[in-house]
Amino acid sequence: MKRLILAAAVLLPSPALAQAYQCRAPQNVSLPPAIQPDGPSYRARVTGYTLAVSWSPEFCRGKASRDPDNYQCNGQIGRFGFVLHGLWPESGSGKSPQWCAMTPRPSTEDLSANLCMTPVPWLLEHEWAKHGSCMSATPTAYFKVSSILWQSLHLPDADRLSKQPALTAGDLRKAFAAANPGWPVKAIGLTLGNGGWLREIHLCYSAKFMPAACDKRGYGPNDNVPLKIWRGL
Repeated sequence: MKRLILAAAVLLPSPALAQAYQCRAPQNVSLPPAIQPDGPSYRARVTGYTLAVSWSPEFCRGKASRDPDNYQCNGQIGRFGFVLHGLWPESGSGKSPQWCAMTPRPSTEDLSANLCMTPVPWLLEHEWAKHGSCMSATPTAYFKVSSILWQSLHLPDADRLSKQPALTAGDLRKAFAAANPGWPVKAIGLTLGNGGWLREIHLCYSAKFMPAACDKRGYGPNDNVPLKIWRGL
């Protein structure tokens, strides 16, 4: 695991400072109910990784914004633009490894330390158990690698892009690549919701945590596909 952390740490030297519009994590966070697997355990050789970055205003358009326990949407700890969904180990074109272990559970300190990155306590544990347990021995180590990758990014101004006439998926990919020299456009996958609204950016990495071309499934819509971004402001 130490080699994973070192490999991730050398990616990009400059931290991104504006993933959240504002955030102040609470000092005390309750451990959520234990996560239940949503599928079978599966182990496979890890050949790469996906860093899934969610556009929070789109997620919060619905009933989540009215949930008093949803930090991502209810405004109790801040307002969010892009947030980290999770870091996923991949296994080439085959089935991705998942649910390799359910323990140890994250500590409340793990949750509090990462809430400005992933502002949903149960999701932090879910991502560790489903994905992180297949690449690291502890939640703390998994969150460390995730945080290094997250802090290495400079995310595009999605609010500004949302106002651009005739916006396309390719325009967002180009904006991300321009903000992150060395990132090839082919390593920037997107997922869109119904109507072409941005849901997530999926950043594809090699097994050594270097940007790598996404496969067809991971790349998502072609560059000429119209794109809409919900601002939520």
